[in-house]
Amino acid sequence: MYGVSPSQSRLLKLIQRNDVQSAAIWGTAALAGGIYVVQPFDWIRKTLFEKAEQEGN
Repeated sequence: MYGVSPSQSRLLKLIQRNDVQSAAIWGTAALAGGIYVVQPFDWIRKTLFEKAEQEGN
Protein backbone atom coordinates (compact mmCIF):
# COMPACT_ATOMS: atom_id res chain seq x y z
CA MET A 1 0.00 0.00 0.00
CA TYR A 2 1.29 3.40 -0.91
CA GLY A 3 2.05 5.74 1.97
CA VAL A 4 1.69 3.18 4.77
CA SER A 5 4.70 2.01 6.75
CA PRO A 6 5.04 -1.67 7.72
CA SER A 7 4.24 -0.91 11.37
CA GLN A 8 0.99 0.78 10.37
CA SER A 9 -0.05 -2.01 7.99
CA ARG A 10 0.05 -4.46 10.91
CA LEU A 11 -2.60 -2.36 12.65
CA LEU A 12 -4.87 -2.61 9.62
CA LYS A 13 -4.96 -6.41 10.01
CA LEU A 14 -6.37 -6.27 13.55
CA ILE A 15 -10.05 -6.69 14.22
CA GLN A 16 -11.71 -3.32 14.58
CA ARG A 17 -14.61 -2.36 16.84
CA ASN A 18 -16.88 -1.96 13.80
CA ASP A 19 -16.15 -5.55 12.75
CA VAL A 20 -17.31 -6.89 16.11
CA GLN A 21 -20.34 -4.61 16.13
CA SER A 22 -21.45 -5.62 12.65
CA ALA A 23 -20.95 -9.32 13.44
CA ALA A 24 -23.16 -8.94 16.53
CA ILE A 25 -25.84 -7.11 14.53
CA TRP A 26 -25.84 -9.72 11.76
CA GLY A 27 -25.94 -12.52 14.34
CA THR A 28 -28.94 -10.93 16.04
CA ALA A 29 -30.67 -10.45 12.70
CA ALA A 30 -30.01 -14.09 11.75
CA LEU A 31 -31.34 -15.32 15.10
CA ALA A 32 -34.48 -13.17 14.82
CA GLY A 33 -35.01 -14.34 11.24
CA GLY A 34 -34.62 -17.97 12.25
CA ILE A 35 -37.11 -17.61 15.08
CA TYR A 36 -39.53 -15.87 12.73
CA VAL A 37 -39.26 -18.67 10.17
CA VAL A 38 -39.72 -21.45 12.73
CA GLN A 39 -42.19 -19.61 15.00
CA PRO A 40 -42.09 -21.95 18.01
CA PHE A 41 -44.53 -19.81 20.00
CA ASP A 42 -46.56 -22.74 21.39
CA TRP A 43 -43.42 -24.48 22.61
CA ILE A 44 -42.10 -21.27 24.20
CA ARG A 45 -45.41 -20.65 25.97
CA LYS A 46 -45.58 -24.23 27.27
CA THR A 47 -41.96 -24.25 28.35
CA LEU A 48 -41.69 -20.87 30.01
CA PHE A 49 -45.13 -19.77 31.13
CA GLU A 50 -47.19 -22.84 32.02
CA LYS A 51 -46.62 -24.73 35.24
CA ALA A 52 -45.42 -28.27 34.82
CA GLU A 53 -47.93 -30.90 35.87
CA GLN A 54 -46.76 -32.99 38.77
CA GLU A 55 -46.36 -36.68 38.06
CA GLY A 56 -47.90 -39.12 40.53
CA ASN A 57 -50.31 -38.44 43.36
